[in-house]
Amino acid sequence: MENARVLSVNLGRPETGEWTGRVGSSGIRKTATPDPVAVRRDGLVGDSVCDRRDHGSPDNAVYVFAREDLDRWSDELGAALPDGQFGENLTTRGIDVNEALVGERWRVGTALLEVAKVRTACRVFAGFMELSGHDPTGWIKRFTRDGRPGPYLRVLEEGVVQAGDPIVVEHRPDHDVTVAVLFRALTTERDLLPHVLSVPALSETVRSRYAARAPR
Repeated sequence: MENARVLSVNLGRPETGEWTGRVGSSGIRKTATPDPVAVRRDGLVGDSVCDRRDHGSPDNAVYVFAREDLDRWSDELGAALPDGQFGENLTTRGIDVNEALVGERWRVGTALLEVAKVRTACRVFAGFMELSGHDPTGWIKRFTRDGRPGPYLRVLEEGVVQAGDPIVVEHRPDHDVTVAVLFRALTTERDLLPHVLSVPALSETVRSRYAARAPR
């Protein structure tokens, strides 16, 4: 991971339309910026968050997706996907973000970020894919089946990030719950829930939401 870096920093502005569903507006369309961007506890300055219930809280302040996974989806969809297409704030290269451990800490620019949650697909995501010219049929199931959702990060130390910043792993916890494992536990493999719910760094919102669903 010596070459792990931020390929682009992506910010969104509110858009409206039927595809935005119950919220009525969405900032999922992200545009890469070459400028340094301040990172605060609740997200990136200049990035609009319209659905505060599921986005923009301290435990999902920064969403990350890998360029390598975007390229794989580009091949599958038969069309090039730009950085930010999946609504990510940081598009990365050179690090398998889905093998990061819950509680893993990254130094990115001057900010210290920690893996806290995973992204799950929603109707707004499917609607935006259709708006972007892609077939939305079964998109939520396809994204879920792929099992590589990218993590949400909490901000432990506020700072500034920009394209080209290296990603330095400063801490890896002593457990085996990766982003991919957490995602499977929350979606397709509920038998994994008791194990993942024991991880201290896991978001408390995830813990409270899924504790009752864990097999006993």
